[in-house]
Amino acid sequence: MSEVYAARRARLRERAQAGGSQSALVTHPANVRYLAGPAPQDTVLLLGKRDDMLVCASPLDERPAEGRPDETLHIHTLPSPGGDPAVAAADLASANGAESMAVEEHHLTVTRHRALRSVAPALRLTDIGGAAEQLRVIKDEEEISCLRIAAEIADQALGELLESILVGRTERHLALELERRLVDHGADGPAFATSVATGPHSGRRGHRPTDRRVEEGDFLAVCLGATYRGYRCEIGRTFVIGTSPADWQIELYDLVFAAQRAARESLTPGAAYRDVDRAARQVLDSAGYSEGLAPLTGHGVGLEIDEDPQLAPAAMGKLDACVPVTVEPGVHLPGRGGVRIDDTLVVRPEADGGPELLTITTKELLAL
Repeated sequence: MSEVYAARRARLRERAQAGGSQSALVTHPANVRYLAGPAPQDTVLLLGKRDDMLVCASPLDERPAEGRPDETLHIHTLPSPGGDPAVAAADLASANGAESMAVEEHHLTVTRHRALRSVAPALRLTDIGGAAEQLRVIKDEEEISCLRIAAEIADQALGELLESILVGRTERHLALELERRLVDHGADGPAFATSVATGPHSGRRGHRPTDRRVEEGDFLAVCLGATYRGYRCEIGRTFVIGTSPADWQIELYDLVFAAQRAARESLTPGAAYRDVDRAARQVLDSAGYSEGLAPLTGHGVGLEIDEDPQLAPAAMGKLDACVPVTVEPGVHLPGRGGVRIDDTLVVRPEADGGPELLTITTKELLAL
């Protein structure tokens, strides 16, 4: 992996130098992980003219992590606790003769930015923007393999839950059980806070589980994800509890399923982000559900659960091959409930079989 990390850092260094900066400071944890390997949250990465350095608040041996950072990197540990690694990195860059340094302004607080200027007043700070995030959009096959395993773990956890007794149990209890099962099957942990929504809560995006108990006839909407070696996936499914679905439940489910299928089928290299969103949104709009729809139909996933690209009406850009995204349309009817169907897929060309579905739990409307 050292060669992979080094190549990633070289591309970011080129971006910084093209903007006139001799060095670059990476502070966003997901970007540090992408460029340097596993490292504690408060570690920063300094890209110099030739050598690259991790600046850590405490010795790496004392910090838990699922692995070690790239062994070719120089490690600088702060001499005393309580210091800011970013400020120390700016001081090191200045001491090594750098006249300018690109920083991730979107990740720095005003206070931290002022501290950088204070410790190295002669160092000209420029903004590298989202250059590292842009590099992360297209995944290599090793990254996709991690996502595939994360999806398998999430599928396993969800499948086991569906085989247990659900009536009478609370949303909160079911969510906690799902997260425990994720870890039991080898996940680093949940990719995000697990959502279990029943009855009138179902269909809400990002619903936080409550103490409401599952009742017969409820829609049960579950959205969860696993993290494996830092990479995060997402799956969402909706079921009916304890009885045959009512006509309105079947109708609503079939509609959301059709919207989700339309978006999945549009995931081809070169497709505009907004066209994928439109494919799902038009199905729901035509059935009269234009009000209250989520602001997006899907998003990228990887080291964070919500990455670029954003599949939204005003999103600019086009899909590339090897970009993992979610497709997650939903409809919520106030007071009644609703449906969400979420999948994680990888964009692939038609010659390679089209979009690769990572989350494979059935999308049939099951009565549990």
